[in-house]
Amino acid sequence: MDPKHLNTLDLPQILSRLAEYTSFSAGRDLALALEPSPILTEVQQRLQETREARHILDAHGGVSLGGVRDVRPLAQNAQRGAVLQPAELLEIHDTLRTARRVRQALVRLREQAPLLADIAARIEPCEALVDEIGRCISDQGEVVDHASDKLARIRRELRITHERLLERLNRILTSPRYSGYLQELLITQRNGRYVIPLKAEFRGRIPGIVHDTSSSGATLFIEPLFMVEMGNQWRELQMEEEREVQRILTELSALVAEQTDELVWTVEALAELDLAFAKARYAEALDATEPRIVPLKKVPAEQHPGSTLDLRQARHPLLDPARVVPIDVHLSDEYFILVITGPNTGGKTVALKTVGLLAAMAQSGLFLPVAEGSALSVFSGIYADIGDEQSIEQSLSTFSAHLTNIIRILQQADERSLVLLDELGAGTDPVEGSALARALLMHLLARRITTLVATHYSELKAFAHTTPGVENASVEFDLETLAPTYKMRIGLPGHSNAFAIAERLGLPGPIVEAARMFVSPDELKTESLLAEIQQAHQEAIVARDRAVQAERRAAELERRLNARLAAIEEERAEILNQARAEAQHHLEQLRREIEALRAELADQRRRSSLSMEWLAQARQQVAEKEQAILTSLPPPPKSPRAADEIAVGDTVWVRTLGALGQVTSLDDDSAEVQVGAFGVRVPRSDLEWRASPEPVRVQGPAYSAGPRPSASLELNLRGQRVEDALPVLEKYLDDAFLSGLPFVRIIHGKGTGTLRQAVREQLRHHPLVKSYREGSEEEGGTGVTIAYFDRD
Repeated sequence: MDPKHLNTLDLPQILSRLAEYTSFSAGRDLALALEPSPILTEVQQRLQETREARHILDAHGGVSLGGVRDVRPLAQNAQRGAVLQPAELLEIHDTLRTARRVRQALVRLREQAPLLADIAARIEPCEALVDEIGRCISDQGEVVDHASDKLARIRRELRITHERLLERLNRILTSPRYSGYLQELLITQRNGRYVIPLKAEFRGRIPGIVHDTSSSGATLFIEPLFMVEMGNQWRELQMEEEREVQRILTELSALVAEQTDELVWTVEALAELDLAFAKARYAEALDATEPRIVPLKKVPAEQHPGSTLDLRQARHPLLDPARVVPIDVHLSDEYFILVITGPNTGGKTVALKTVGLLAAMAQSGLFLPVAEGSALSVFSGIYADIGDEQSIEQSLSTFSAHLTNIIRILQQADERSLVLLDELGAGTDPVEGSALARALLMHLLARRITTLVATHYSELKAFAHTTPGVENASVEFDLETLAPTYKMRIGLPGHSNAFAIAERLGLPGPIVEAARMFVSPDELKTESLLAEIQQAHQEAIVARDRAVQAERRAAELERRLNARLAAIEEERAEILNQARAEAQHHLEQLRREIEALRAELADQRRRSSLSMEWLAQARQQVAEKEQAILTSLPPPPKSPRAADEIAVGDTVWVRTLGALGQVTSLDDDSAEVQVGAFGVRVPRSDLEWRASPEPVRVQGPAYSAGPRPSASLELNLRGQRVEDALPVLEKYLDDAFLSGLPFVRIIHGKGTGTLRQAVREQLRHHPLVKSYREGSEEEGGTGVTIAYFDRD
C-alpha cells in the first residue's frame, strides 16, 4: 500500500507504540516495518497469531524473551573470519538458551497456539554450540580455566609465579636494609612490570631497571635486577595465556560460523514471536478486541463491491480513551458510499481517520479498539485525502493540492479499495466545488469503490438521499451547549445550525430574521423537518436504551430466581435423604431387636411347651409392626439414573460447570444441555440425573454454585514463620482435595530450609497426601514442593 496514505492515517505512530512492547531489536524492527496486507488469508493468519499470543498472556502470563539479542551480525562476522569476544559469545549463548526454552514452552502449547508453535518449531536449538560456549565462557563473560587443559596449566603456573613475585617484592619493602631508600612502601606496575618507588637520591642503591619516574623527578620506579628473570617468566606466562585464550575464542567463533544459517533462522523466528506478543500486549493496553475479517460478499456486480464495514463503538487509538467518544460506522448491502455532514470540529475528520486507521491496523494483524462483533473486509488499498495539503514550495493552493491527490487516488483505486475524502470540493467557488464533488461521487459510484466523504455541501445531502448506493450520515451538535457531541448517526444528514448558533450567541434578532428571508422557504422547511426527524430519532434511541436496561434487569431477576429455586430443590433432597437415613437407622435397630425376640421365642419353645399356633401369632404380630414402621418412613428421593438412561427433557447436574441444565438432545456418548442462555455439549459421563420433566415447571434452567470449594493450584508461604504457615497449609490441603485438584504447588522459598523441612514433614504424615517431590528447575527448584493427593 502507498506509504503516503498510511502516513496520513497516522499508522506509523501506531507502529511506534507497538514497537514499545517488543523485547529486542529484531522484534522492534519487524514492528516498525509492519504493513497492511491486501491478502485475506494472510490477514486472518496475522490476527490468529495475535489471538494465540493474547490467550497465552491471559492463561500463562506470556513467554519471556528476556536475554534475547539480535546475534545475526555476530554470526555473519564470524562467518567472515572474525574472532568473537567472550561477551559476544555469551550473547549468542544466552540467546540460544532462551530460544530453546521458548521453543519447548510453545511446542507444549500447540493445541492452544498452533501458529505460534509452528514459528517456534523453526528455532534451531544448536545444543552443541550452547554447551561448548557455556563450558568455555563464564556468566561474567570470561574464558574459564577449564576451557582447555593447557589454559588450566598456564593459569596455575601464572598464579604461582605471581605469588612468588609479590612475595619477593614485599620482602624488599619490609627489609631494614632497603626501606630507607624507598619513597613509600608500595608495589605498583609500569608497562606491565612490577616496580617499587625508589628515592631519586638513592639511585643505584638497589640495582635495577628504571621503568618510569614521577612528574617531579623525585621518585624512580625500578624493577630490582634480581627480580627481572622472575618478571620475565611471569610476562611470558601472560602472553602464553593470551595466545591460548585467543585459540579458544577462534575455535568457538568457527563453531558459530558453521551455524550461521541456524542462528539467522532462530533470530527471525524469535522476532516473529516477539512481534506477536507485542501485538497481544498492545491489544491489552488498548482494551482492543479481534475484528471479524470477512471475504467480499457475493452481490450483483453492478450494484455493490461486496465490501463489509461494521465498526461498533470504535475509538481512535491515538486519542485519550477517557475523553474520546466511540462511534458506530457501518455499510449495508444497499449502500457503499457514505456522505458525512455536520458542523466544523464536529468529528467528521476524526471519523474518517478512525475508519481508515482501524482498517489498516486490522490488515496488519492488530486488534482494534471496538466492541465485539465488529467486522471488516480486506481492502486492496486504503487511500486518504485528509487535511490541508497546501504546499508553498510547489506553488499549489489547498484546492489544487487536494485535487492532485484525488487524481492520483482515482488512478490507483479499484473496486476492492477504501477511499476516504475530507472536505470534498472545498477550497474553491462553492457552486463549482459542489458540482465537482457530486461528479466525483458519481464516478466513484459507477466504479463501485467503497468511499467515505466528509463535506459541508448541502447539495450532496440530497444526492445521497436520492441516489441508490449512497447514504447520508451526520455528526451531532448540541444547541444547548453550542458544542459538538462527536456522535455519528447513519441515515440522517447533518443540518445547518448557523441561525440557531447566531441566536444563542446573541446576534440581534432582526439580523437573524433578515438572514432567514434570504433562504428559500423550501430549504427552511427541509431544515425544520430534518431537525424534527433528528429529535424523534434521539427519543427513539433513549426509549430503546430504557427497554434494553429493563430487559437486562428482568433477565438478572430470572437468573436469581432460578438459582434460588435450584438451591431450594437441593436443600429439599438433602433433608429427605437425611430423614431417610435416620429412619433407616432406627429401622435397623428395631430389626435387631426383633431378631433377638425371635431367638428368645425359639429358645422358649425349646424349653417349654408353647404351641405352634401361639408362635405363629407372635411372628405375625412382629411382621405387622415391621411393615407399619416401613410404611411410616418418608418416601425416598427418586433413584438417580445411569448416564445411559438419561432422556431428553431431564434435568441434570453438569459436573464440570457446577450448574443445572436441561437435556435438549442426545448422541451415543454426548449430550446437548441448555444451561441458562447457553447450549453446551458435554460427555454423558459428566452428567448426573436430577429430575424428569414435570407437566408444569418453571421455564429455564437454574444455576447452582456447585458443592465444592475452589482452591488454586498454588500456595505461597514465602516469608511466613513455621507456626503461622502450617495451619494455612493444613486448611489449603483440605480445600484443594475437596476441589478435586490432583496435585498442588507449595512455594516455601529456599532461605535456611527451616520452612521447607516443616512443610515436607507435614506432607509426609498428612492422610490426604500420597506423595510429594521437589520442584524441577523450571518449577522453582528447591524453593517449591509438589504434593500429589491420594484419590485411590
